[in-house]
Amino acid sequence: MTERQHIIIKGVKEGLVFLLDDKCEFATLLDELQYKLEKTHQQLLTGPLVHVQVKLGARQLTEDDKDQIKSVIRAQGNLMVQSVESDITQNDIGHRQNAKLQVLTSIVRSGQTYEHDGDLLLIGDLNPGGTLLCTGDIYVLGALRGVAHAGIGGRTDVIIAASLMRPTQLRIADVISRPPEEWMTGDATMEFAFLSEGRMQIDKLTQLFRIRHNPIMFKGV
Repeated sequence: MTERQHIIIKGVKEGLVFLLDDKCEFATLLDELQYKLEKTHQQLLTGPLVHVQVKLGARQLTEDDKDQIKSVIRAQGNLMVQSVESDITQNDIGHRQNAKLQVLTSIVRSGQTYEHDGDLLLIGDLNPGGTLLCTGDIYVLGALRGVAHAGIGGRTDVIIAASLMRPTQLRIADVISRPPEEWMTGDATMEFAFLSEGRMQIDKLTQLFRIRHNPIMFKGV
């Protein structure tokens, strides 16, 4: 089997450091972690107790997700997890929390374009022929039937959410949505579009925590 590269294991004076890729899917990380410990890094499983530090990069995880990582490592017997840490600081989170949120109570009609630097909350409908352009997230408390482009400055960690998702086109950074009939669920619940490994996906808004793990990002919404 080809050696996988989402996890780098380094020896340090205190024990081992596991450097985890912060861009791939979490499930991929778990699979690779288990594979490396059981198949390709068996030399780690012999000898005395070894202390392990897990570095998550910019990835934010819930306590449950961290416990999954710890369980995989601890299953090897002589490995003791000392820490599972992200490089994101409280200052980084605070910066996101203080991002400019514009609340627009209106109907964006055909031929109209609304552009905002920051996050946008539209309380109303985006009609066919209307366009929303934002550097941050787009939330539509109404029907999204026009064009919505989030992350116009190149950010890929933004989302587009709507009470009714029926867009002419969705775009996040440089990624344009697939034809709507390929991904629309037809569900009456609020949905959001996001990027996963360079492809646009859609899910119920209640699942947003799975990719963000940070409820304060909705503060004020």
